[in-house]
Amino acid sequence: MRVGAVQMTARLADVEHNLERAEKLVEEAFSRGCEMVILPEFFTSAVAFHPDMLQAALPFEGPALEMLRGAARRNGGYVGGSFIASRGGDNYNTFVLAFPDGDYAVHDKDQPTMWENCYYLGGKDEGILQTPLGPVGVALCWELVRTRTVHRLRGKVDLLVGGSCWWTVPDRAIPLPGKKEAHRRNLEIMRQTPVRMARMLGVPVVHAAHAQEFEARMPLLPGLPYRSYYLGETMIVDATGRVLARLSREEGEGVAVADIQPGRVEPSEEPPDGFWIPDLPWLIRLAWWYQNLHGGRYYRRAKRSGRLRTA
Repeated sequence: MRVGAVQMTARLADVEHNLERAEKLVEEAFSRGCEMVILPEFFTSAVAFHPDMLQAALPFEGPALEMLRGAARRNGGYVGGSFIASRGGDNYNTFVLAFPDGDYAVHDKDQPTMWENCYYLGGKDEGILQTPLGPVGVALCWELVRTRTVHRLRGKVDLLVGGSCWWTVPDRAIPLPGKKEAHRRNLEIMRQTPVRMARMLGVPVVHAAHAQEFEARMPLLPGLPYRSYYLGETMIVDATGRVLARLSREEGEGVAVADIQPGRVEPSEEPPDGFWIPDLPWLIRLAWWYQNLHGGRYYRRAKRSGRLRTA
């Protein structure tokens, strides 16, 4: 099966522009013979702590869903990606996999990461999509670095799809001890993550990503700019962990294409004990802790005040 993983250079919170770019990249992938195309997490908006993100959510049954379904029907293939979707008065990071007949299956990311908590709530499903291809697993960004993802998917899926919007430490405007080492280790973890997940599940992995620079704000430090970039590392990996196609951040926007064989082999790596798969640097663990707390309160306040778009 020929698959494509899209790497985007999206504009932060510019939903209309990003939808247009995503559709063009999907069509490019199908023109190269792909039968399945996967877009990054937050393909409609990217994500960072910025007031424009309060308006980035779309109704679930809206333009992003229709774009995915329309592209799948036109091309007789599968198209997937996640966006901030509103339903029932709240927002979720919802991955949709659209089928050739226009039907679809969904997964809500289980737990927001850091400032993502400002804009959506975590979901409760297992991340296993029943599709005409068989059971397909979904994992988004830091779902890929948690052992509970391995435990809920292992032995139950024939393919893992998903994407990330994985940022790194801020530039020199925010001096932090240990920042250089945290960035080095963060990039190393990003590069290892799709490979390790393939080995732990024993299935191919299709991972799409963002690769652009962005400027946002620092939670709890008003007026301090957070200038950084997303790490890229779009990859297609076989069930043994061999990288079949890859786009680095420096290569920018594009489509990685490779032929895979959906199905399970014996996993070649066991998940470690504990919550995390990699050993996260202390600086990133600190950001995880304080930004999770801040983000949950921010979401509730923004929703009560009407500043957060929900449908």
